[in-house]
Amino acid sequence: MSKKSDATAWSFLDEYRGRLFEGQWPDVRTMFHISVLRFPDNDCFKAFSPKEISFTYREAEEKIRAVSNYLLSHGAEKGEKIAVSGKNSPEWAIAYLGIIYAGCIVVPLDILLKDNEMETLLKFGDVTRLFIDADRIGNIDKDGSLGLIEKISLEPAEGYRYILDLDGEDREGYGTRSDDVVAILFTSGTTGTPKGVMLTNENLVSDCYLAQGYIDFHPDDVFYAILPIHHSYTMLAVMFESFSVGACTVFGKKLVMSQMLKELREAHVTQFLAVPMLFNKMIAALMKGVREKGVLVYALIRALMTLSGAIKKLTGVNLGKKMFSFLLKKLSMENIRTCICGGGPLPSSTFKRFNQIGVNFVQGYGLTETSPVTHLNPPYAYKESSVGKSLPQCQVKIVDPDDEGNGVIYIKGPMVMKGYYKNEEATREVLSDDGWLNTGDVGHQDQSGYLYLTGRAKSVIVTDGGKNVFPEEIEDHFQLYDEIDQICIIGYLIDKATKAEGIRAIIHPSESAMKKYRSEDELQERMDEIISDVNKELQSYKKITRLEISSSPLPMTSTKKIKRNEVVRMYGD
Repeated sequence: MSKKSDATAWSFLDEYRGRLFEGQWPDVRTMFHISVLRFPDNDCFKAFSPKEISFTYREAEEKIRAVSNYLLSHGAEKGEKIAVSGKNSPEWAIAYLGIIYAGCIVVPLDILLKDNEMETLLKFGDVTRLFIDADRIGNIDKDGSLGLIEKISLEPAEGYRYILDLDGEDREGYGTRSDDVVAILFTSGTTGTPKGVMLTNENLVSDCYLAQGYIDFHPDDVFYAILPIHHSYTMLAVMFESFSVGACTVFGKKLVMSQMLKELREAHVTQFLAVPMLFNKMIAALMKGVREKGVLVYALIRALMTLSGAIKKLTGVNLGKKMFSFLLKKLSMENIRTCICGGGPLPSSTFKRFNQIGVNFVQGYGLTETSPVTHLNPPYAYKESSVGKSLPQCQVKIVDPDDEGNGVIYIKGPMVMKGYYKNEEATREVLSDDGWLNTGDVGHQDQSGYLYLTGRAKSVIVTDGGKNVFPEEIEDHFQLYDEIDQICIIGYLIDKATKAEGIRAIIHPSESAMKKYRSEDELQERMDEIISDVNKELQSYKKITRLEISSSPLPMTSTKKIKRNEVVRMYGD
């Protein structure tokens, strides 16, 4: 795969600039409408469960305009905050875009929030209307204290309007400028002051197109939205990227491996975006199957994989696609052109093995506050241990680097948020007057602009020797141990006077490990062995000195990240 000019991905906008929009980027509404003009009969949104439903671009925009017309006919005003919460579905996407078409601000909320947590965010966000799934619609704002004007169901529900039945007098939505906020995404906020990230038209649209400076997306691509769509990663990197080029988004409702593999195959998915945990499990299951064929077969396949990967990296020739088609079919990946991993650190071995078997596998980096993508590994020039190269127009600086060059990562560019909603103090803490965002992440860059992450500044452990240890660095070493389902590295106090910390591992074993090692002593012995093996790979000051086995799963976000702060509260000294 050869390098392309950064601007070719969005050069088609020249045809519409001055006619449909002014400036460098269209707003979100115009971006979608341009794809409707270019690809009216392409599939746009599709789902297979609970029943198959599909919309072409022309049909999708008709439904989007119907939602917009309904809102405007019922008094919606410019900038009004309207929330959408539900399982991944075409209806979710139609609600999201219908709100923006009306000139209102969309507030996507996690459907896994408890009722009181959701109500807290609805109130803080000054939300006036809510689109939500049928099984939750009656639970929210039961007493009317939130003052919601209306709740609209994303599924047929008795007593509530269904989104696909909405209509109203044909009206043009309120106009929006490039710096107008179009979405508020909450990164947390069930306790304390919520952080609602305000993203503008320019933030979302620029980030969508600039990412295409490194990765090719085509009108005949099929994207798979299996991670929660309210999250910035899936919302932008799947839904926005898809409709920006006239491609199709297939919505998966459940992160169940058997159903996911079935939908990947049935939908002929070509662009698959997920998190490290999912890709680790897929490649581990695949290699386990190869091992079961015997030592000689395993050795032969690993040798061929190594050869395939070397040729692909050196020449760009992808022999693995045909050579390992039988393996790709086992993962329902025979149609996949690109896999993109985000949302956390990925072992370089996982990155390498997917590329070896013929998948253009890359990883990226970003934050909700950056819309979210700031870095991507170009498929034609990837580095397995890096989270990627900064996007065009994205500036990066490393502040207060240590002896190894690791410092706090700062980002500046058109993708950086406008600020936190109703929280100027929090905004000032991370966003400078001249536009530099303190990501809170620590890492370093090489001379080619590739970024390498070390960890989160807030989770750093300070040892008795004064060394800084980032938990993520240690956790990476455990990702391919099948016996471990979850691991969280935290510090524990060993000296109150100096506040020096030791390193502690909290492990939730896999179900298979708990069945295999039936007694607590056997399980403890095996986990101790794994800790010992990993400690051999670590520098002396990074070695784990305490182990806690948790019989219950560790708390996680809907995007499968461990809630480190909650683990610290549960197990910290």
